[in-house]
Amino acid sequence: MRADRLIATLLFLQTRGRVTAAELAEELEVSVATARRDLEALSAAGVPVYPQPGRGGGWSLVGGARTDLSGLSAPEAQALFLLLGPAAAGSAEAGTALRKLLRALPRTFRADAEAAAGATVTDPARWGEPERGRPELVERLQTAVVQRRKVRLTYDNHARARTTRLVDPWGLVDKDDTWYLIAGTERGQRTFRVDRIVAAEPTDRPAERPDDFSLATAWQQVVGEVERRRSRTWATVLLDAGLVPTLRARFGRHCHLDAHLDDGRARVRVAAPTPLDVARHLAGWGALIDVLEPPSVRAELHRLGTELADRYAGERGWPGRRPQAGGNR
Repeated sequence: MRADRLIATLLFLQTRGRVTAAELAEELEVSVATARRDLEALSAAGVPVYPQPGRGGGWSLVGGARTDLSGLSAPEAQALFLLLGPAAAGSAEAGTALRKLLRALPRTFRADAEAAAGATVTDPARWGEPERGRPELVERLQTAVVQRRKVRLTYDNHARARTTRLVDPWGLVDKDDTWYLIAGTERGQRTFRVDRIVAAEPTDRPAERPDDFSLATAWQQVVGEVERRRSRTWATVLLDAGLVPTLRARFGRHCHLDAHLDDGRARVRVAAPTPLDVARHLAGWGALIDVLEPPSVRAELHRLGTELADRYAGERGWPGRRPQAGGNR
């Protein structure tokens, strides 16, 4: 858990005063890049941790090598506990570490720090949906990442073709309660959905990871590629300007407002992977929307409209019921 590492980083700084990212990485058994990101996270949260450039430099707590955690100011302690509180809420070990850190603070700071730790709760479940627990494999994969051990994965891809491969686990990402593993393979960096991993067996073989690897950067590249695939087909549409927010809620980042027209309508560009995908999103709008281009999307809308008209025109009985053989169409 990152909360554990952040606390361990502070404790290490307390005893050493000044450390390099390489020294911290060796102490915590993480990569140099991970150690540097943790130090930067503490600094960004308001903890007085600053880099010292030049030869003999490193990272240090303001106040020198003898500074300990009781030297934190009240705002700094609150910033630290606001950062760690949500993460510690889901882990017994992180919660224990946070309580130890709380006891290391001056007594006058403890009440505000404890309140800060409980000021934020993360609820990943959407309204109306059941709460989804963390996949069982996540903890096993996290351990393999931290310990730098190769993992033998049995994986079902999107086509449900099962493969087994040996990978170097580099990091895990939780995106909207769906977990992904970014790993190195014989074909380079790959991304695996954890819910498609059938089995993950850590090995005793050490994993390899590039020294300049950044999980955040790698994930942004993944997101960029996925979003490009999801926006291969763009369509230009006209609709009442007041309906643009509703359209944006449907297409998300793939909905761009081009212009407001004098007649009260708006010209908007929307995107999806294929012309059929765009048409399916727009078909329910009926005459409220006018698709200007491309012709491929207009053709798919015409085809969908014709299919619906053929199926339901003149139909009797309950909506959606197919006519009986030989009955009236």
